[in-house]
Amino acid sequence: MRNLFNVAIFTIKDMIRRKSFIISNIIILLIIVALFNIPNILKLFNNGKDFDANAKLLIVDENNVFDGKLDVIKEIGINGYDIEVSNDSIEYEKIKEKIDNKEYDEAIMVDSFENTISIQYIVENLMYVDSVPEEIISAISSTYTNIQIQKLNLSKEELLSITPNFELNLTQTEEKEVEGNNFVMMLLSIVLFYAIYFCAYQVSTSITTEKTSKIIETLVTSTSPKTIVLGKTIGIGIIGLIQIAVMIITAFISKTLFLEEGILDSFINFDNITPSLLVITLIYFLLGYAAYALIYALTGSTVSKPEEVQSANGPVAILAVIGFYLSYFTMMNPTSNLNEIAALLPISSPFCMPFRIMMGLAETKDIVFSIGILLVTIFIVAKVSIKIYSSAILNYGSKLSLKDIVRIYKNKND
Repeated sequence: MRNLFNVAIFTIKDMIRRKSFIISNIIILLIIVALFNIPNILKLFNNGKDFDANAKLLIVDENNVFDGKLDVIKEIGINGYDIEVSNDSIEYEKIKEKIDNKEYDEAIMVDSFENTISIQYIVENLMYVDSVPEEIISAISSTYTNIQIQKLNLSKEELLSITPNFELNLTQTEEKEVEGNNFVMMLLSIVLFYAIYFCAYQVSTSITTEKTSKIIETLVTSTSPKTIVLGKTIGIGIIGLIQIAVMIITAFISKTLFLEEGILDSFINFDNITPSLLVITLIYFLLGYAAYALIYALTGSTVSKPEEVQSANGPVAILAVIGFYLSYFTMMNPTSNLNEIAALLPISSPFCMPFRIMMGLAETKDIVFSIGILLVTIFIVAKVSIKIYSSAILNYGSKLSLKDIVRIYKNKND
């Protein structure tokens, strides 16, 4: 146990001393801070105006097409717009000047001819606008229709028959009811995948680097291969947890300092993220990391040069990506049989099962079965990795082929 602890501490110290580790983490933290400053950055490029502020819209009806009743639109409002209505005669050049001077962001000139309502939509630049916004068309159209209906002097019953109240209901045929926010689930799935993948990848890199520097010879003479594999896995796993914690803390501080309160509420809802879910997610992170890290320990021991690590890790990377996309895309149809399979397969369950739990689709037996499969997989992978590692770690020749690995494993068993 003491040797295991020493290897883990040695691995942690070696990781945090690397310039690449320090620089990459600083860059990641700066990116997190920058992402939470996007509204402020957009505000700077928008002459101090909040990017989510309502656009100022001027509606000009100089020919009184709407019988002077366009104020109804202003009273009802259009989502995302501060509206001003004018029945005065304002030339196009004057409107252009007002937009250029930032008095208004957009303008509409209304006219009519031959039973056709003409709407001229005026903006400063057409780069981000390919048509008149649907909400503006809907508001103007419904207002004009209501004005014309009022002219017909219809009774209350006749008016209700033309403009009934629609009651809209959503119903699903699936018996299982899905809860939670898809955006949050997919975002956290991506974070969990990269946390597991890149932490596990570091195990392979660490082993190959030590082989190159001959440090591994000292380790092998002072402790067993099993202790080295498990110690490195634990050490890099601890570093990974610290990295994730620092990123979460940085994101929380950045959100508090740089974002207005409630700005994320419209598309991110963390109500389904409970303490119990965080615990189960941590368990799946540790198990998923252990499975992939032990495989990477195997691939790292089969090469003798750092530049060979990427090619050796290629098959494992493909396996991890398949597992991630299997869980990611099945979230679009979380009640499907494929999603249930993804939650059990050891290559995808760490990314999938926490979010089946969040959606209220996973039963206790499903969770236990999934964790059981992961534990058996980790045991088998650990057994194979340690056996191959103990023979291949001192190999300084060419990269071992799959045939060589199988031969070494058979010889070990003999």
